[in-house]
Amino acid sequence: MEAKLERYYVLKRQQKETEEELAALRGEITAYCREQGISELETGGYTLKIVQQNRKEYDDDKLYEALPDPDVWRMLSKADASKITSLIKLKVISEDTVRPALSLKPVQLLVIDKK
Repeated sequence: MEAKLERYYVLKRQQKETEEELAALRGEITAYCREQGISELETGGYTLKIVQQNRKEYDDDKLYEALPDPDVWRMLSKADASKITSLIKLKVISEDTVRPALSLKPVQLLVIDKK
């Protein structure tokens, strides 16, 4: 068991280091693209695309006010975009009901493929 714990610890540390390096590289790549005014790039054997998307974010207080049924709020317990989307698809709540609590946060997705 000790060997498994040690291996888990080592892998988690490597994961953290990898995530930090990925974040730094992502920042450098997106900064370069922003400076050059480009959203697509082909270089060497790689293609790069920066895709703009909007991420839905809900304000807990506004959502609580918008949902008239406290049982529905208990199903959510906090504003979780995927749970809210599921409740809308199931027609438990309507999109119009929660619209006052919704804001869209622009995000950039970095897509790099190997040719």
